[in-house]
Amino acid sequence: MALTTVALLPHSPLLIPEIGRANYGFLTKTVAAYKEIKSTLKANPVDTIIIVSPHSASQADSFIINVAPEMEINLKDFGFIPPKTVLSGDAFLADQLKNALRPEFPLQLISENALDYGSAIPLYLLKDVCPEVKIIVISPADSLNLEDQWRFGERLEIVLTASKKNIALIASGDLSHRLKKKSPGGYSPKGAKFDNKLIEYLSDLATASANILKMDAKLIKDAGECGLRPLLILLGTINGLKRQPEILSYQTDFGIGYLAVNFKLWTPSQIS
Repeated sequence: MALTTVALLPHSPLLIPEIGRANYGFLTKTVAAYKEIKSTLKANPVDTIIIVSPHSASQADSFIINVAPEMEINLKDFGFIPPKTVLSGDAFLADQLKNALRPEFPLQLISENALDYGSAIPLYLLKDVCPEVKIIVISPADSLNLEDQWRFGERLEIVLTASKKNIALIASGDLSHRLKKKSPGGYSPKGAKFDNKLIEYLSDLATASANILKMDAKLIKDAGECGLRPLLILLGTINGLKRQPEILSYQTDFGIGYLAVNFKLWTPSQIS
């Protein structure tokens, strides 16, 4: 099986101690979730990490794949300049994805050397267990409907499961930004309702995708989330695989829903 690690992870800059400082201690459960994914990556080394970010260069009506040969983790916007870290892009796998996806979906290729923070933060937190890994960054198509995101992932699965490489798929995204009065998007009671529903649906992957795709559009909009489209791409990608969700953490300390989920994949030997 090409996919060895699949996870939904939040991308709060506060998860980096030098940025979070005093606030870092409030996110111990999320930090522990990242450590769990790092342990999985250490036990199952990967050649490539595909990260789906809602904050990369976006085209409302097109999915985007960043095919830059090198991509740099740059966190200076958060007042932190770590040692220069440049990761190599996986041009060969990106080309395979383009050929498989473009006939069915609107798709643009870009070459952007600076990683957006939705990609940079998870990769910064995971890079020490796989320093030689290659990366591919995918951006959802914002104006396409939720089912299109899921179908994109379903098509992605065909390429990834046929690959000889060991691959990790990380959906980077946060849930509602409107959980408290101090939330970045202000408060809405719909924020907690959205988060609770989503977590409930993810507890049963047999029905998760169908239930999420039927979620009320106004509820989603009022929640002010950024993780739903990356998550649906992930769910589409593992739709045909034997898998089990494990909720690693959910925190709301800063008025944003930080959910971390490990989607455990079962190998053929484990299934038999």
